[in-house]
Amino acid sequence: MKIASYNVNGIRAATKKGFSQWLQTASPDVLCLQEIKATKDQLDLSLYEKCGYPYQYWFSAQKKGYSGVAILAKQRPDNVVYGTGTASMDDEGRNIRADFNGVSVMSLYVPSGSNMDRLGFKLGYMDDLQQHINQLKKERSELVLCGDYNICHHAIDIHDPIRNKNVSGFLPVEREWMTNFLKSGFTDSFRYLNSNPHHYTWWSYRANARARNKGWRLDYAMVSDGLKERISRSVILSDAIHSDHCPIMLELK
Repeated sequence: MKIASYNVNGIRAATKKGFSQWLQTASPDVLCLQEIKATKDQLDLSLYEKCGYPYQYWFSAQKKGYSGVAILAKQRPDNVVYGTGTASMDDEGRNIRADFNGVSVMSLYVPSGSNMDRLGFKLGYMDDLQQHINQLKKERSELVLCGDYNICHHAIDIHDPIRNKNVSGFLPVEREWMTNFLKSGFTDSFRYLNSNPHHYTWWSYRANARARNKGWRLDYAMVSDGLKERISRSVILSDAIHSDHCPIMLELK
């Protein structure tokens, strides 16, 4: 099972930059999208159908042109769940889940903490997400949680940990939450196979950051511990340039 995740920073903008051609070439079985910034009726769904994805599930934010997640699949899932049932999370279209033969795949988009108000919202979302996942694990033990977590877990995951120590995305409280999230029964699939530095998934558009690889690793494929031994490959596809993020890919045996 090949699962990709991509914060496209606007699906319409990414498509104009060649996203559908990339999708056809990468050809994951399941694709998790974040920050789609569109509603279903604003999209030409046939473009993605032609790439081999007849099953498309879009969960948009109530606010136009903002946030939103989606799952595209080659095969029909057994079940699809839009949102978490918590209005504060669901109004911004941040979670969607599809179940495939016992394996549940979630596309999630954790808020950024760009200012104090949004940081408070982000921390509240993180707490609500942990509670939701704790409950979900009682029903679905094989979980793959893909998406933009907007957190760099360790110093190895950010190009300048010293200067960014007080910046949201690398705050001690955020990093502690991720540590506890993993302890609750999940494995960071990329770090399970790769302990090397300088691997990032997001770069600022400013100061030529991407060319200089001055980035942050914000995107993760978290795998429940019961699936850990089935991880065969987990990579960052930094050559894909349709967004300020790049896609990640997970393969399960």
